[in-house]
Amino acid sequence: MSTTTELSETTLLRFATAGSVDDGKSTLVGRLLHDSKSVLADQLEAVEHASRNRGQDAPDLALLTDGLRAEREQGITIDVAYRYFATPRRRFILADTPGHVQYTRNMVTGASTAELTVILIDARNGVVEQTRRHAALAALLRVPHVVLAVNKMDLVEYQESVFAAIAEEFTAYATELGVPEITAIPISALAGDNVVEPSANMDWYGGPTVLEHLETVPVTHDLSHCHARLPVQYVIRPQTAEHPDYRGYAGQIAAGSFRVGEQVTVLPSGRATKISGIDVLGEPVDVAWTAQSVTLLLEDDIDISRGDLIVPSKDAPPTTQDIEATVCHVADQPLTVGHRVLLKHGTRTVKAIVKDIPSRLTLDDLSLHPHPGQLVANDIGRVKIRTAEPLPVDSYADSRRTGSFILIDPSDGTTLTAGMVGESFASPEPVKDEAEDDGWDF
Repeated sequence: MSTTTELSETTLLRFATAGSVDDGKSTLVGRLLHDSKSVLADQLEAVEHASRNRGQDAPDLALLTDGLRAEREQGITIDVAYRYFATPRRRFILADTPGHVQYTRNMVTGASTAELTVILIDARNGVVEQTRRHAALAALLRVPHVVLAVNKMDLVEYQESVFAAIAEEFTAYATELGVPEITAIPISALAGDNVVEPSANMDWYGGPTVLEHLETVPVTHDLSHCHARLPVQYVIRPQTAEHPDYRGYAGQIAAGSFRVGEQVTVLPSGRATKISGIDVLGEPVDVAWTAQSVTLLLEDDIDISRGDLIVPSKDAPPTTQDIEATVCHVADQPLTVGHRVLLKHGTRTVKAIVKDIPSRLTLDDLSLHPHPGQLVANDIGRVKIRTAEPLPVDSYADSRRTGSFILIDPSDGTTLTAGMVGESFASPEPVKDEAEDDGWDF
């Protein structure tokens, strides 16, 4: 079992692409798919046909990922496009995210589970505001590896000085944000330079190509060694003649592993018991790991329902009604102090109120604007939230799955904000919010 788990962890890489409008993200992805022989013949034929209809001589490889009609007509990416491909050395799940500022929320979606992010920069334009925003989001989402792909080097005559200046500026900025690893690669996605094959036009560059780096970067974010967490999705009680007393608690293991006989605690109630059995696909097993959908059987009859969290008793997170987090606001509607929201954490959704917004991050110089009063679309800031019920939350730095949450508009179900519990950026001293909301002051 352990050998299989280690193999899958080292051969699968989830990564996302990000960058400003027209930096060439979709072209890079198309080039990766095409040059790694991951495009089916009929797909390539369809792209060639669409390119001819648009008056282009060569196939537009960006069309391999820009699947929406609006995207193809405008030549931009709007939605997150997921692609699956493989080489002999590794399997990949790729999220191609849009570059427009108003679609930054989709970059949050695409990078939230990524182990690597490729941030593209147009060599003619250098580091721009959207580049800084994507770097900040990569740091906020704790993406362990960042690749800086300086694209369109062919349009600046493959000059090393242009690449070096951009790489130095971006690396200094991302390092200040706390990005742990940055690899800069000069490329031309359109011409194929340094994407899959080394470039003959940049003999001054001796590093890896994009694909070579993707194939060899260590995948160290192994959730099977993190704090064990099982958010309960469903309680199974068949009450049949064959299983009259069966009571199982089903869900997908968010992190860690569970074993039969292990002492566990159910949160937020705090009741303790032991695991008497584990079922996976209807078959009993002794141990279950991260990402497996399982059913746990417990020795004692405890009141457990959807939204509860089963954890090892020796490694239980604290429960709290006061949450401090760094958030990225993704809705057009501003998030304000006193805002009444629903907070979804794992499988549990509770009422909550925004008690304070201590700071908003200024992307230009990474300074903090204290107490802005509200966050608007694409803002990154710190918030303090009070929930109606206690929640068992981890720090996002310790667990990306159980340290994250979303805020929802209770009136129409719109996702307002993506939040990461704990410290991501320094914040000024909090100011007590004097506003009160009847019925929501927990």
